[in-house]
Parts: sequence; structure tokens; C-alpha cells
Amino acid sequence: MKNILIITFLFVLFQGCGQKKEQAPQELISFSIDQNFGDYWYQGKAELTSYELEQVRYGEKRKGEAVLIFVTEDFSKSKQVKLDNPSANSDDAEKVMKLNFTKKFNTGIYPYSIMTSVFAPVYPKSDLHARKLTTSVQEWCGHVFMQLNNETNQYNLLSRSYFESEGDLEMSLDKIWLEDELWTLIRLDPAQIPEGEIKLLPSTQYLRLKHKDLKAYTAMIKVLKNEHLNELKIQIPALERKVSIFYQNKFPYDIESWEESYPEGGEIMTTSAKLKKRIMLDYWKKNSVQDSTFRKELSLGY
Repeated sequence: MKNILIITFLFVLFQGCGQKKEQAPQELISFSIDQNFGDYWYQGKAELTSYELEQVRYGEKRKGEAVLIFVTEDFSKSKQVKLDNPSANSDDAEKVMKLNFTKKFNTGIYPYSIMTSVFAPVYPKSDLHARKLTTSVQEWCGHVFMQLNNETNQYNLLSRSYFESEGDLEMSLDKIWLEDELWTLIRLDPAQIPEGEIKLLPSTQYLRLKHKDLKAYTAMIKVLKNEHLNELKIQIPALERKVSIFYQNKFPYDIESWEESYPEGGEIMTTSAKLKKRIMLDYWKKNSVQDSTFRKELSLGY
């Protein structure tokens, strides 16, 4: 009897060891950045990339432009803002990769200006999630703004809108993956992109433009690896929405283009963006009239 109990215990033990435990995203600790990361991202410049944008809005495709701005900076862990003097606040400082994702396009007579900012940890010890996320949309009817702050076990979400049905909102969300943070994860360590069926907060730009509920949706994520460009595929069945992000399969994992399809105007329509120009530049120092030549270098017209 004693031998039977021992055998049973060992069987259960080895069965448990053989099964892959599903970890919550914040528990992953195998994060690894490329050995050339510092040479590329710590040279005191930002990566600026312009794209030719074809944005779906009100059942029609609009010509415009998008810009992805990736840069590293020192971030306050307690205040979740950029530190003015990192050396004086070393205990509170955390290195992040910031993405400023902008879109500009016109709808008839009036323009749209959209911006999302993602602040993602470069050296996470346990929590891979973005520390902070903000999105704003401005157009002639008014503007909307939303912000998520990463707390220990949840996100604190704040939303402001000129629409009566949305108004002012403050709430908590469970710690889930954010679609917007996958863009920075591509640039940091694409091996950490979650695959399979997960709970996901869709693109905050999409949620605001389409006035969808701010909640978790079931999504299917898959990475297709190719000789030059990998494809990150996101499918959200409840929204009939599909996203594909195409990026280089080697460091620094440049994002070359993307597509986003969803119901619009009674049919499935696709927003797309294709690479125009990419430069490294300390743009925050380039604010004189003569520095406008850099806009020409990026083929920016708006």
C-alpha cells in the first residue's frame, strides 16, 4: 500500500511538471533585449518614421499620414510621468520606451488629429505591461481623452468626452493585455508577444472613434515568421476586427506597415499605412524655422 501511494505521488508530480503552466502576463520574467539595444536607443535621438495613411472614417477612405516616434527616457515610477531630473530621483527612476503614435487626416472640410502615447518598461523585473497609456482625438466637433495608469493589480482608467453618452468616466480594469502596448513590445522583445486566445483591451484609438465599450474583449493573437518581415495578427471576433502589423524580424524590429479591418458603412473596410521615411533625430532640439526641412526629409505635409 505504501509503495502504491509513493508511485501515485510521483506520477502526479511528474504530470504537473510536464504541463506548461499558464502565467498571467505580469508574471513573465524572461524579458530579454538585444545586445545592440543601447547602441541604437541610447544615442540621444528618437526614431521618427512617417507612413502614408489611408484611414477609414464615415464609410469612406481618407488620405492622411501617420508618424511613429519611438524614444527612450527616464520615467517616474511613483508619478508615472517623465522625470525632469533623473539623477536627483534615481530611486524613483525607470527607463521606458515611449511611443508617440500620431495620425492626421481630413473628413470633408474638417480635420482629425489623433495621438496615442505608450510608456513601456525597458528592464521589467516582473510586470511587462506598459506603465501608462494616453490617447486623445481632436476634430472640429470637439475632443476626447483617455488615460490608463498601471497599478499593482489593475489599471486605473480615466476618460473624458464631449459626447453625452460617454461624458466623464473613471473606473478600474483588470490587468490584461493592451493592444497599444504590443507596438512597443515589438520593438523591445517580440518574443514576449502573447499568442493564442487572450483577454485584450483593443486599440484606444479604435475604441474612441467607434464609441465601443471600454472593456476586455476575447482576442486571438498569432505571429507569422517570414524571411524578412514578421506579421503580428490580432483578431477580435466580437468586433469583427482584424489587425496585422508587419515588422522586421531582426533588431531593431522596424515596423514597416499595418492594416486594420472592421465594419464601416455597412461593409468591412480596411485602414492601412505604408512606410515613407525613417530617420534618427533629436527632434526636441529642432524647433527653429530652419528645422522645418526635417519635415520634408520625412515627407510630411500636414
